[in-house]
This record gives sequence, structure tokens and C-alpha cells, in this order.
Amino acid sequence: MQGIKNIIFDLGGVLLNIDYQLTNKAFTDLGVRNFTELYSQFHANTLFEDLETGKVSEEDFIAQLKPHIPGHVTGDQIIAAWNAMLLDYPVARLQLLQQLRQHYNLYLLSNTNAIHLKEVNNILGRSRGIPSLAAFFDKSYYSHLIGLRKPEKEAYQLILDENNLRPEETLFIDDTLPNVEAAKALGIQTIHLQPPRTILDVFRKS
Repeated sequence: MQGIKNIIFDLGGVLLNIDYQLTNKAFTDLGVRNFTELYSQFHANTLFEDLETGKVSEEDFIAQLKPHIPGHVTGDQIIAAWNAMLLDYPVARLQLLQQLRQHYNLYLLSNTNAIHLKEVNNILGRSRGIPSLAAFFDKSYYSHLIGLRKPEKEAYQLILDENNLRPEETLFIDDTLPNVEAAKALGIQTIHLQPPRTILDVFRKS
């Protein structure tokens, strides 16, 4: 951490535990037999990417999914299934963020969407009594609000420019290799966080 003044964190898989298979199972339980294929299909036609960059609203997203889902399924059930992948925040990770904030500028950069952002804050509120992730960061950047996704270089550059950060003094932590490589190409220091390693292991000796 020598020379590091700023840390940019990813959210899912780094701070928040997630399990994509739970969303797959939740849609299967609703009667969607081919959710994995559907997910791939919608990735190909950019529905999920558009959701993550704010080009598609929550209502439009649900409307585009509905023709592929049994007619009795409600919008609320679709949202619950979509959120099923979002699990919990281990308290030690949140405590670590509070400790790190005393020594570093902290930022969050997450590929997410309006539906998930609402739920990740709800999880935090229900489990820890904290209304928003904003409590832990100097500033948070969510793809659907900034219109940019990792690994687009503009997403990282936005944080550097808005906060006058020097890339060599900035550390980026993410669990997805292309996201890490994109940050590294801009001169940002990086850590590719792979299970079972967690941020607690990264900062244990810092």
C-alpha cells in the first residue's frame, strides 16, 4: 500500500456476497425453464447492458422479460427473482471500510442497475441499520447512473478526473479480470480478488 492514497472498490463479490445461481433457480421456480439461455439471449441483444447503463427503466426491463415468463407471475415476483443473487455484507468487511476511510479516500465503482441498487441498500438497512452504502465512501459510482460500465476506460477516468486522483496513487479492487486489466491499462494499481481470498486478506497486514 506504499504510495496509495485512494482505493476504488467493486461491490458484488468484493463487499457484497452474491450467487448468480440463486437468480437462475428463482426464475426456474417461477416456471422459466431456460433462464440461462434467456440471460445469454438478452445479453446478446443488450437488454442487461442497457439496464446497467440506465438506458432501460425498471418497468421496461420487466415488460421485456414478461413474454418469456408464465402469465401468472407478477412484476414483484420478477424483481424478487432478479434480486435473489444478492446475499449479505459480512460485518468485518464493513468494519474494514470504516477503518480504511480514516487513512484513504474511498470510492465505489459498480456495474449495477436501479433494481439491484435499491435492494443492496435495503439489505444494508435491514441487516446493519445503515440506510445507504454512501456512508462508507467519499463518492459512489453506479453504472446505471453514470451511463458507463466497466471495463470501459471512461468509467475509471471519470473517477480519476472528478476527484483529481493520480492513477499511480490509486488502487482498484475487483473480482473480474477484464475490469482489473482495464484499470491497469490506465496506470491504476490493481488487485484481482479471487475466491477464497477476500478484502480482509488483502489488508490484514496493512
